Amino acid sequence: MIRHNVKYCDYCHSSVAAGQRWVREKISSSRLDSGDWTYRHYHAELFVGEEGSCWEKHQMDKEIARISM
Repeated sequence: MIRHNVKYCDYCHSSVAAGQRWVREKISSSRLDSGDWTYRHYHAELFVGEEGSCWEKHQMDKEIARISM
């Protein structure tokens, strides 16, 4: 049985195609003792005409939010 695990980028919401480089970010639940984890996926490669990958843009957004607090 062949299973296809289609992943979608949590930044641009398009699919991450087979063979594309991507980043997986591990997110813990709000409860420290729960042990529940979720994952977010991001494109690691630049798209034509883009200045940063989805992962780089996500990291920049997080940094801007952190500084703004």
